[in-house]
Amino acid sequence: MHYKRILLKLSGEALMGERQYGIDPKRLAEYAEEIKSVVDHGIELAIVIGGGNIFRGVSGASRGMDRVQGDHMGMLATVINGLALQSALEDAEIQTRLQSAIKINEVAEPFIRRKAIRHLEKGRVVIFGGGTGNPYFTTDSAAVLRAIEINADVILKGTRVDGIYNADPEKDKKATKFDFISFEDVIKKGLKVMDTTAFTLSQENELPIVVFDMNTPGNLLRVVTGENIGTKVNL
Repeated sequence: MHYKRILLKLSGEALMGERQYGIDPKRLAEYAEEIKSVVDHGIELAIVIGGGNIFRGVSGASRGMDRVQGDHMGMLATVINGLALQSALEDAEIQTRLQSAIKINEVAEPFIRRKAIRHLEKGRVVIFGGGTGNPYFTTDSAAVLRAIEINADVILKGTRVDGIYNADPEKDKKATKFDFISFEDVIKKGLKVMDTTAFTLSQENELPIVVFDMNTPGNLLRVVTGENIGTKVNL
């Protein structure tokens, strides 16, 4: 296998499927099958999921809500998504643990680095909820932080587009896709891969990022086995 231990970053919006908000059980089941195909190959997999399908702290703040309160609501939204994904994975007979950066012991383990690594070594999928546990940090930052902490080989960012383009492919039909791009070029070209804090943290720790289309069946396994799917960002 091309990678031994990966961190998969999913947006909360990805769980909406065809809906306008909330969680689509059909999409959850599809993702569970994709994840199962990777786990069945013996790859260690951790997941960070956003909460934008339920609540975004930034959008709450823009409407006059206290930013810290809003971000705490967003963290709780990621735990809700984590519980939903955990349920779908367990329906697919995948052993799963949900760890939260904020204490919510009745529904999730607290995040403990050594325990998370032990779960991965035992073949369990670990879902990290609650972001970083701090306001003003996105789930992109949480994904990079957790990936570094568990010594992941790569961050796989599953999106609805098939990689990084020089313009928005949904708006510009002439947009060109990159197969490979350096961290430096992403910054120079002003491309939006992750927020600046997350991206810089990934760059400083020499942690590659692969942006790919998670909604195409089989893509996750193709990326993990080394096929040239999506866009790889590295040094």
